[in-house]
Amino acid sequence: MPAFDLIIRGGTIVDGSGGEPYVGDVAVKDGLIASVGTVRGDATREIDASGKVVAPGFVDIHTHYDGQATWDQEMAPSSWHGVTTVVMGNCGVGFAPAKPDRHEWLISLMEGVEDIPGTALAEGITWEWETFPEYLDALEKLPRTVDIGTHVPHGAVRAYVLGDREQPGAVPTADDIAAMCDIVEEGVRAGALGFSTSRTVLHKSVDGELVPGTTATPEELVAIGHAMGRAKSAGGHAVFEMASDLMREWNEFEWMGRLSREAGVPVTFAALQSIQKELPLDEQIEKMRAENDNGANIVAQIALRGNGIIMAWRGTVNPFAFRPSWQAIKDLDWDQQKARLLDPAFKEQLLSEANDYSEAPQDILGVVMVITQGWALQYEMDPDFDYEPEVSASINARAAQAGMDPQEYAYDLMCRDDATGFIYLPILNYAEGNLDFLVPLQHADDTVNSLSDGGAHCGTICDAASPTFMLEHWVKNRRRGERLTLEHAIKRQCRDTAVLYGLEDRGLIAPGYLADINVIDMDRIKLGRPWLAFDLPAGGKRLLQKADGYVCTIKSGEVTFEHGKWTGAAPGGLIRGPQHAALAEAAE
Repeated sequence: MPAFDLIIRGGTIVDGSGGEPYVGDVAVKDGLIASVGTVRGDATREIDASGKVVAPGFVDIHTHYDGQATWDQEMAPSSWHGVTTVVMGNCGVGFAPAKPDRHEWLISLMEGVEDIPGTALAEGITWEWETFPEYLDALEKLPRTVDIGTHVPHGAVRAYVLGDREQPGAVPTADDIAAMCDIVEEGVRAGALGFSTSRTVLHKSVDGELVPGTTATPEELVAIGHAMGRAKSAGGHAVFEMASDLMREWNEFEWMGRLSREAGVPVTFAALQSIQKELPLDEQIEKMRAENDNGANIVAQIALRGNGIIMAWRGTVNPFAFRPSWQAIKDLDWDQQKARLLDPAFKEQLLSEANDYSEAPQDILGVVMVITQGWALQYEMDPDFDYEPEVSASINARAAQAGMDPQEYAYDLMCRDDATGFIYLPILNYAEGNLDFLVPLQHADDTVNSLSDGGAHCGTICDAASPTFMLEHWVKNRRRGERLTLEHAIKRQCRDTAVLYGLEDRGLIAPGYLADINVIDMDRIKLGRPWLAFDLPAGGKRLLQKADGYVCTIKSGEVTFEHGKWTGAAPGGLIRGPQHAALAEAAE
């Protein structure tokens, strides 16, 4: 009988610790890494990794697979990009707890905030639960290619407690807050990895209403933090996650620091560079560090590239969405729409029209105007598109070079390739036209790589590909500034993300740790061209993007993907609470 289930031979091991790479073997037995270095003995299967990188599976802590995880085993697109663990339930949106009369409301909240088709959620979710522990039980029934963990979402908790009283600006009573705290504590004790909320005007339901956490008081939030702390002291793990506009008058960092110190839990927030944000990114980091110097544990989640949207005729957003001619055809089926868009007379009419902003959300009108006429900030997505584009790739520059009006150039661009052309618009994290500002943050101990939004914003982004972008752009191909070393990048996306969420059993290639492993051909690592698929339940759409260069991805010792194709293996399960590193001691 073979000594091991799997041996990966002769690869360059980048173990997730940040240490120097080295050539060696990795042996796997019973889902764990059994030996690293020079492995003697045989195995049921051996993989020749000569000339390839052997690294831990990626841990993505900011996803929105809350609905998809109830019906989908493959967990694409994250699983296509070397991800073996996802944490969902971010930004205060999710589907538990859920009273039967709030199902549609929760779907509309998720659809509005995360651009996940409501029809897909309505058809795909079977609602086998009401309480949060029951939701975890339902998630546990379906094996997947990845492990999943989740937060308790503020929106669902408020809706459960307040019922019809949950309206924008609703002020919960002391009894309401106590009930919310009980739900959160129960959820963390049952295995949730934390709690999440949202406090940004960009997050609204499909009906245009602000999400429940936006107007929550510090008293409500700190009370919930104390509930998390009680559950943590009983053996759980609790991270308080938040997206916020960080308005100055809200003094967000003051209560975040207080919550972290008093409850003894980490607080993590989306730290983004924006010309719209009242609080510049460097000031966000400065305020965070001042609280940390005073005993808090606040961690900034940073994105790896510009956050924004990919615009296309069949996407959620396009630059001509507020032209009367587009409004007249937007609800037609695609064949009819395409015929009109490719008609020169229709094009001439649409381009002659002014934007009608009367139906646009007035609180984000600036963003809408960038989408509809910010040609200098929009970029043509070439086949080998660089997600750190230079000015020469902008619609303005390309149009000038072609001797065309920018709006006509944009129209024609989206009509290319049978009307499947894409325009990239980085609304956040690209105020300076480059990513240089991320370099020091990538080397900071109080930041973590995040904000992929895997499973969300289906018609506008595919940032679930961020781990591949990290390898292709930041490690291998970046032309405009400092790159990251491979060992540092791997540590950032594996060990650092895992530890924040108490997942001490993964993110390292060492004996006793989970055998979550990627074998990567760095010479071939490359993002593919995105495309729109209509493969969600009820024909819901989503932007997808694959990658070359992943020789194989291994989850708990089983090969789940080979050369980009799912093997059918689904060894992943539900994570309940912290996962301890004691496994390593037992194996040695």
